[in-house]
Amino acid sequence: MPEPETEIPTDQQPPASRGSQMMASVGNEETVAPQIAPTSVGMPEVIRALRHHDFRLFWFGNFLSNIGTWMQNVAQGWLVLTLVPRGKAAFWLGVIGFAASAPMLVFTLIGGVIADRVDKRKLMLVTQSSMMLFAFLMWGLTATHRINLEMIVLLAFLTGLAMSLNTPSYQSMVPQLVPPEDLTNAIALNSAQFNMSRVLGPTLGGLAMAWFGISGNFLLNALSFGAVLIALTRITYPGRYAGNGNASLWETMAEGFRYILERKEMFYLLVITAIASVLAIPYITFIPLFAKEILHTQERGFGLLMASSGAGAFLGAATVAYVKQLKCRGRFVVRAALAFYAGIILFSFSRNFALSLFLLAAIGYCMILMIANVNALLQQLSANEMRGRVMSIYATAFLGFAPIGTLFAGSLAGTIGAPEAIALMSAVAFVATLAIYRWRGELRSLN
Repeated sequence: MPEPETEIPTDQQPPASRGSQMMASVGNEETVAPQIAPTSVGMPEVIRALRHHDFRLFWFGNFLSNIGTWMQNVAQGWLVLTLVPRGKAAFWLGVIGFAASAPMLVFTLIGGVIADRVDKRKLMLVTQSSMMLFAFLMWGLTATHRINLEMIVLLAFLTGLAMSLNTPSYQSMVPQLVPPEDLTNAIALNSAQFNMSRVLGPTLGGLAMAWFGISGNFLLNALSFGAVLIALTRITYPGRYAGNGNASLWETMAEGFRYILERKEMFYLLVITAIASVLAIPYITFIPLFAKEILHTQERGFGLLMASSGAGAFLGAATVAYVKQLKCRGRFVVRAALAFYAGIILFSFSRNFALSLFLLAAIGYCMILMIANVNALLQQLSANEMRGRVMSIYATAFLGFAPIGTLFAGSLAGTIGAPEAIALMSAVAFVATLAIYRWRGELRSLN
């Protein structure tokens, strides 16, 4: 593994930053202060972080790529339903959801250590290029009718592996592309672009499947990775904080866990995130099943359900971006989480398409109010030299534990039914989150 560098070589620096780097002391180590690209574009207050050139490139590149990803997710779920008998759909959706997310449980932590040691941009170029390749393979296999469930599981796992190494670098780059006063807005705008893609991606994906067939979605996703790859080559790479170059990977990882355990407010934010990941987030995997077998709709209806969830999440992100300063954020996070769980329970028992659309929008809205504020709090509470590892632990809690919940939900759904399984798991999450809030004071006092 490359040793961490303390500065960017002069021949790799953009002209505007040469000779202007600020050196700061942390203990006995030197660090490079992050260089923010000059502000050149006026923006309304609610999207003020986009006035920073590098963040703007990063934001738009990921937005276009995420649209393609959601188009692929829609197609993949529908493809599974066409390959398996009706009684086994819930099980296989759970297996594929587990395969896609399982790498997050282990490799995201390694990705966090790497993110604090190496060039984040180069790492993201490798991981994004790998995901592009896997999308091209999905397209080729589906278009030639050679795809089967085992291949879907394998490609889902490989894509998840690349994503697990990509996520900590993606998360920890954001604070280095904007000044501290715009960090919460930048995080909210990242949530907004992700959830706008959740609206556009499934909508376009449903239409594309109806017009061109399932394989067309995989091709469009592969091509969409070009947007983020171009953005990554054009941003000004910020300096990296120097770490302990003599520490092993495992020692560096252990340091991150000790850092979290010593800060109880951060620890309990991660606990309630893990609860949501295991017991609530799996509902997303089963939306294709609800669409086809419970609400009795087809591709376009499925696309509308996914888009409704994304629209609500987008409104949640816009709310976070608009509210510049929120008081009692620990209490706010818990209340948003409880509303999120209650919405899932109601959705599980809805048999009306219009009501289900409304409930998915409400669920998406509350989920983002919770997750975006947890993300912002962890970014702001973290020391710069620990941020990659902190965000890798957060990504593991949010994304890495989800496969456990998805696999459990798939098994439970096969026994008692999908609606009952999803509702029961969300009810347990509701009770557990409320208990932590009532018995631990760290969240109640967190601003």
